[in-house]
Amino acid sequence: MSQAIREGNMTPEQVYLFHEGTWFHSYRCMGAHPTREEGEEGVRFTVWAPHAKQVGLAGDWNGWDGSKDTLYRIPDSGIWSRFFPGMQAGTFYKYQLMGPYGETFLKADPYAFQAEVRPATASVVTDLSGYQWNDGAWRRRGKSPFNKPLNIYEMHMGTWRQKDDGSFYTYREMAELLIPYLLEMSYTHVEFMPLAEHPYDLSWGYQGTGFYALTSRYGSPHDFMYLVDKLHQAGIGVLLDWVPAHFAKDAHGLRQFDGTPLYEYEDPQKAEKPGWGTLSFDYAKPEVISYLISNALFWMDMYHIDGLRVDAVTSMIRLDFEKPAGQYSMNAQGGLENLEAITFLQQLNKTVFQYYPNALMMAEESSAWPGVTAPVHEGGLGFNYKWNMGWMNDTLSYIEHDFDQRPSKHNLLTFPMMYAYSENFTLPLSHDEVVHGKRSLLNKMPGSYEQKFAGLRILLGYLMTHPGKKLLFMGGEFGQFIEWKDEEQLDWLLLDYESHRKHMYYTAALNRLYVNEKALWEMDHDIHGFEWLSADDDSQSVISFMRKGKKPGDTLLVVINFQPRSYAAYRIGAPRPGQYIEIFNSDHADFGGEGLLNVGEIKTEKLAWHQQAQSLEIKLPPLGMVILKKKPPKTRRMKETKEGKVAKETKAVKTAKAANTAVTARAGAKVKPSGRLITNKNSKRGEQA
Repeated sequence: MSQAIREGNMTPEQVYLFHEGTWFHSYRCMGAHPTREEGEEGVRFTVWAPHAKQVGLAGDWNGWDGSKDTLYRIPDSGIWSRFFPGMQAGTFYKYQLMGPYGETFLKADPYAFQAEVRPATASVVTDLSGYQWNDGAWRRRGKSPFNKPLNIYEMHMGTWRQKDDGSFYTYREMAELLIPYLLEMSYTHVEFMPLAEHPYDLSWGYQGTGFYALTSRYGSPHDFMYLVDKLHQAGIGVLLDWVPAHFAKDAHGLRQFDGTPLYEYEDPQKAEKPGWGTLSFDYAKPEVISYLISNALFWMDMYHIDGLRVDAVTSMIRLDFEKPAGQYSMNAQGGLENLEAITFLQQLNKTVFQYYPNALMMAEESSAWPGVTAPVHEGGLGFNYKWNMGWMNDTLSYIEHDFDQRPSKHNLLTFPMMYAYSENFTLPLSHDEVVHGKRSLLNKMPGSYEQKFAGLRILLGYLMTHPGKKLLFMGGEFGQFIEWKDEEQLDWLLLDYESHRKHMYYTAALNRLYVNEKALWEMDHDIHGFEWLSADDDSQSVISFMRKGKKPGDTLLVVINFQPRSYAAYRIGAPRPGQYIEIFNSDHADFGGEGLLNVGEIKTEKLAWHQQAQSLEIKLPPLGMVILKKKPPKTRRMKETKEGKVAKETKAVKTAKAANTAVTARAGAKVKPSGRLITNKNSKRGEQA
């Protein structure tokens, strides 16, 4: 029996499951683990390197010469292991491997829990135990995401905010800044761009070298646990951008790990991702499947992450992804699908939902691949959400067109509803749309300075009222004017200007409206949760529709005007007769608008319109969104307070007041509420009867 087996590191069953591709908690044994064996404290190291002739441990103590401290091979396994007594957490190390041809080289540990701060590349022995979690109430909630509000703030940890000297805040320090901000802005979740270790800052984390190593740029693993813990205690979910599609080619990383293509495909046509200069994982190797699925569970097990946004799914499942003819091969069935990648994604989702039934598994899949969010047993990939890239592309294309071109592009607004229920969608206005010359959301808008802000308000309004869950990249909430500068913090100095402060106030009010109104999320994935009033008013660039909840009284009427002209009397159909009130108007003066509002109750008329038996007329502001809700009939006597004011208000009235209550941005915004709805009769941008 080998030394490794005698020392009891891995059981034969674990070795078998690892090679079968079903050891889904392999991180518990693989890598470096401080432990106690035979009465001695030390660290056990275990690594998979089947083609290596020798594996040693290198560090300062042996002059980085691993030949002095070799590991033992577990027979017929390709796994090497050894316990080193006296070694402690905090030790820097690498594996020294001798390849099949006698060459020697150093590699970081694929399962290391921590690495040196870049540009150094050694792994660090790390004990993840010992943190006292206090998010039990959050973890016990166990709510399905489908009929709940889901509004995600996507952010890059290093450029959201920086210290005065340009250095990064730690995870722990970030908790004190980020959580109050997210609460004030009423986001339900935050999504961090990749936090696995990566050598190059400008890869944003998408070209990783250490998939189990939380990046040390921003502090320690316990610091990040503290951040997640505090977010959960504040009622905010945490998502992580996860990249199982590829890895960096850096010499200390996974490439040619044991002197041969191990984690990557041997076939260079399948391994290479020339557009990114990276290598694809080999999804045909069961050991790689154990590595990746264990990694997904690792972030949920150890860091209490609530879900993963899985990056670049299309690049995984298409053999010809961004490759010219001659640089890809067909599969065994003559198709272009990567069959083993499809099997991997199905197994990934089945496993995650087995352990975490209410996790969020979101696919960034940019093609029209069918069944991304269909169950695996029905032939789907098994995700529960897919980024709606079609909606994003069409919508941004539309809003970038000049006003006189919009009537001919009206289908870009309406066509996405043709497939809105084909998958469970999240609507993303992500980092990819505001970088590399694409301009910021605000600067995509045509028109004057004021019209750009009005255009951004209705873009976000359309996002929040369209079926699907929501995601907005940092900076969009206050109108970052210059596109994302991926080395500097956001331009928080813009909040010294009233237009940006008011836009932040608008976003917060819109987010609160979204959370409070069930019609905006309760039936996101039910075709009966949406109904067009008018999809074909292309000449005026106006769309109007209903969003519905499970109760008829929750129904909202949404009207959005994408032209810089107003209407004194714009007629829309109404589903039920009665009195309606405006609960939200993007043109409110406190939001930076001109104040063309619908004040008081609006009574329907017995005039059929928009396939409805009754209709009503509203004032429709230029580049504005109006949301109406039917005032419910009084079902009981309303009591009055001693001051003569009504003590009990309908939910609709409460919402109307909430939507027009100013918020103060933590970043220094000081916007005073007007105290009343502005009743300007005319728009300075030209009112059209």
